[in-house]
Amino acid sequence: MHGDKQQPGPKTLTILLPGGSLPFGVLRKIDELGTKFAFDLYLSTAQNLRLYNIEESVLPVIKEELTRLGLKLKGPGLFPVPRICIGKRSCNLGQIDTMDFSEKILARFGAMTGVKPKFKIAVAACPAACSNPVMTDIGIIATRQGFDIYLGGKGGSQPKAGKRVMRGADEEQVLKVISEVVAYHNQSPAKKQRIGKLLDDPNFPYRDEV
Repeated sequence: MHGDKQQPGPKTLTILLPGGSLPFGVLRKIDELGTKFAFDLYLSTAQNLRLYNIEESVLPVIKEELTRLGLKLKGPGLFPVPRICIGKRSCNLGQIDTMDFSEKILARFGAMTGVKPKFKIAVAACPAACSNPVMTDIGIIATRQGFDIYLGGKGGSQPKAGKRVMRGADEEQVLKVISEVVAYHNQSPAKKQRIGKLLDDPNFPYRDEV
């Protein structure tokens, strides 16, 4: 996957951290491994933890130690962990508990395999949209009236705002949109395809902007 492609020399591992949550037990284990094997750390903008400058000979040992803790490592074909803001847990503007909603998304889709790359999800607890959902393939913004859903946003060298395709949705409607969009994305013939390039397909399930 982009960003984790292994090249000759030191290796990289990315730990998936739902909601950007990094438990103290995980921190202690990473500190122990880092002291022992002298790798470096990077907190990614996707709210994951990247370990880099790992010597190839110790990579299997580190993987085993991390998976023993129940941690999931980034790899091809996995459903993306939603990027979220802090939400009601620590923000008085938040309309929802974003961690709770992220867990609901992962409970429904987290076991999927064969998911195509170039696909991201973000959830914001209010219209301030701190997790940048409008610039994400599937962006979900909680409002007082329900969820607004945006499709087709992206960053990069040619950024593009997503198209709002639903307003005031409830949780089940959001999960339905995710299911249908992911299914359509996976059937695209391109190996890597941003959802924004599919919005004008005649059979795309959510073409109308609202």
